[in-house]
Amino acid sequence: MALASPVKVVLGSIAFVIFWVLAVFPAVPFLPVGRTAGSLLGGMLMVIFQVITADQAYAAIDLQILGLLFGTMVVSVYLERADMFKYLGKLLSWKSRGPKDLICRVCLISAISSAFFTNDTSCVVLTEFVLKIARQHNLPPHPFLLALASSANIGSAATPIGNPQNLVIAVQSKISFGNFLKGILPAMIMGVIVNALFLLCMYWKLLSIEKVEEDVDLEVLAEEELNSHRFSPATMTHFTPLNSPGHVENLRNRSVLSANEIQGVPSGTLESARNSNASKEAANDVSSQVKEETIPSEGKDDLTTRWKKILWKSCVYLVTIGMLIALLLDLNMSWTAITAALALMVLDFKDARPSLEKVSYSLLVFFCGMFITVEGFNKTGIPSTLWDFMEPYSKIDRVSGIAILAIIILVMSNLVSNVPTVLLLGARVAALAAAVSAADEKKAWLILAWVSTVAGNLSLLGSAANIIVCEQARRAPELGYTLSFWSHLKFGVPSTLIVTAIGLTLIR
Repeated sequence: MALASPVKVVLGSIAFVIFWVLAVFPAVPFLPVGRTAGSLLGGMLMVIFQVITADQAYAAIDLQILGLLFGTMVVSVYLERADMFKYLGKLLSWKSRGPKDLICRVCLISAISSAFFTNDTSCVVLTEFVLKIARQHNLPPHPFLLALASSANIGSAATPIGNPQNLVIAVQSKISFGNFLKGILPAMIMGVIVNALFLLCMYWKLLSIEKVEEDVDLEVLAEEELNSHRFSPATMTHFTPLNSPGHVENLRNRSVLSANEIQGVPSGTLESARNSNASKEAANDVSSQVKEETIPSEGKDDLTTRWKKILWKSCVYLVTIGMLIALLLDLNMSWTAITAALALMVLDFKDARPSLEKVSYSLLVFFCGMFITVEGFNKTGIPSTLWDFMEPYSKIDRVSGIAILAIIILVMSNLVSNVPTVLLLGARVAALAAAVSAADEKKAWLILAWVSTVAGNLSLLGSAANIIVCEQARRAPELGYTLSFWSHLKFGVPSTLIVTAIGLTLIR
């Protein structure tokens, strides 16, 4: 595709740069409108500058991707309500054998959960669990936060629903869920293992320091808090032992007081007192019977509520498993996710608004603006011209070509972000590989998915998962920790290059 007119090239480039700046740095001082508004602004400028028409802008919005993204977000909300991520968090500390075992568990659980519930969701939910475990074992948080974010990115590469760029690739390439998983799973498994080993080697000395004294202090403190809660001064008097001196003295004082009172009152008063005492005893008997009758009924109600909750959770898990099976059977991914989401709303049997309010509609709107902006930038002819220059060196049937293609994807994913990179390069990379064979076309799509996803580990700004972990850790109440850009970069550059290279040899 040749370059458009100079005016369209300049105006389209301006609109794309504005979109890129606001997407990568959403709090820029000169226009602090945020990432979503920046995406819409870029798309609107493409139409206003007449780089594309309004009809072309609407046509650029891919409803299949938006439907799939919406459905998976709703399913993730219900899984969170069903305590799925709470159980995953408990697995992190269950029968732990030390810091090195913990960091391996973080890598494994983060990768698996991200493959099926998206990397962003896993990072949002698991960050606080990781911080609590690090504090409980008196360990530095940053190796575990790096393990969570990097493994989430690597694990999400294995499935079409693991991250947004894979959603785009799955829809555009029409590769089935099963073939996608089969093609990248070996690379994902080896990538998670290598990433965990790299973390262990890099932080071996730091993870070998165990401060047992502080762990004991934390346990003693927790026990003291528990005891003070259970045995408050207001309730201690009701549990005085019968044979204690204080209890005997109380009984003596009460008996002396009763004798003096009896001697000092008339017989009529004494009789009325006896009657009133008899009526009180009868009332106490009735109230005790009522309590004995109500306690079993309350227990039955609690048992019924508990079983209803277990049944509902089981339904949520079964629907999720059914969705994954349907995806493996190559049913339409978008409608499968939406159907699973609607099934969970119906089974919940209550107003779905609270659950739907947790869906990130700003992300859906961001995608709409991004689709329009990228389509407008494509119309300028700049991406095609640059690709024409790189195409002879990026042939998929040569090792050198795969290496150069991977470097291009890696650099663009960190400069432009991974989803726009997939939208800009996807069709061109596939067309180049299709000229060789159909198998190479499929491999090209999978290489694009693998490299654009793992590229997110290169720097703190490389993927949304990294930013989510950083922000969640910083804002966690009483557990706040700031993951710096340079501490991430020191780990991210070598890990990304090694994991990417190893994965490329295993993609089928």
